[in-house]
Amino acid sequence: MDLFEYQARDLFEKHGVPVLQGIVASTPEEAKAAAEKIGGVTVVKAQVKVGGRGKAGGVKVAKTADEAFEYAQQILGMDIKGHTVNRVMIAQGADIAEEYYFSILLDRSNRTYLAMCSVEGGMDIETLAKERPEALAKVEVNPAKGLDAEKAQEIVEAAGFAADIKDQVAEVLVTLGEVFDKEDATLVEVNPLVKTGDGKILALDGKISLDDNADFRQKDHEALVDKSAENPLEAKAKENDLNYVKLDGEVGIIGNGAGLVMSTLDVVAYAGENHGNVKPANFLDIGGGASAEVMANGLDVILNDEQVKSVFVNVFGGITACDAVANGIVKALEILGDKATKPLVVRLDGNNVEEGRKILNDANHPLVHQADTMDSGADKAAELAHNA
Repeated sequence: MDLFEYQARDLFEKHGVPVLQGIVASTPEEAKAAAEKIGGVTVVKAQVKVGGRGKAGGVKVAKTADEAFEYAQQILGMDIKGHTVNRVMIAQGADIAEEYYFSILLDRSNRTYLAMCSVEGGMDIETLAKERPEALAKVEVNPAKGLDAEKAQEIVEAAGFAADIKDQVAEVLVTLGEVFDKEDATLVEVNPLVKTGDGKILALDGKISLDDNADFRQKDHEALVDKSAENPLEAKAKENDLNYVKLDGEVGIIGNGAGLVMSTLDVVAYAGENHGNVKPANFLDIGGGASAEVMANGLDVILNDEQVKSVFVNVFGGITACDAVANGIVKALEILGDKATKPLVVRLDGNNVEEGRKILNDANHPLVHQADTMDSGADKAAELAHNA
């Protein structure tokens, strides 16, 4: 889950990262009140989960509260790279002497953490990394040790910070490492990290991505979810502990195992080329336990997608045998009742496959079509979706 800047700022403050005051506002009136409370020069900053806000006109410096009101009027409702601005943060102004860059992220390819730092921060860090990669220090961080004082000193040395601020910057980097570790983040980025006119080091803009897999031990993170932007189907699936991702297609997909589901997406997309170019509507992995309740929850989510015209249930019986899966499908359709209105193509294979197919045959549900292979099942589901 990616956080808004104001949420990142709040987490920074919680862990002792030096930040300036910031107040979120949803209306120009709230923005004006926030600017009056903070006092002096403020910055009106669009709150969207995308970069390039400044270049898009989503960041404005306000010398007065009335200016903050005017800028909030301009920015609220603005479209920035497909993201509508529903909130702004009124941030305390800063006397910026120098701008730096810092991030720590999960380096999946090398199974470690990676810290990146530069004494040349600002909006164009991506350009810097591409055109002058030597100006961006990259330092591996051992996950077992984390970003401690010794590692922070290594980073500031590699980045080339001036001697008079090395220790202060290193201290801030340690606290940012604590945010990364204690909040179960996959990314913590500050751009810019600044030195002010009086020599202080401050985090002026923050970006944090949190690992959803750690939600079980990060109960406070639920309050950070942007409910208004969350896809209702994905939210419903999450409530039922389903691994679901909404896609833009017409054939609903249910499978057991991420690898099988990914293969099913490809096969359905290929089959769809012969049937009006229909495509997969979702990724849904029900895992190993295809009980009636799990199957019903999965079908309920998919059938509530108005784009879905047919459903392809592709299951390989392993730990959970095919007869248990078949019973789950039959009972799920009983549970859903009139909610089940779209055809289901079911392909079973593996443990107890004959018993599973017999259960479906005996049930003789009018919506269920059986297929012997993945290819034939995908083709039938695509055909049904195209003809619906």
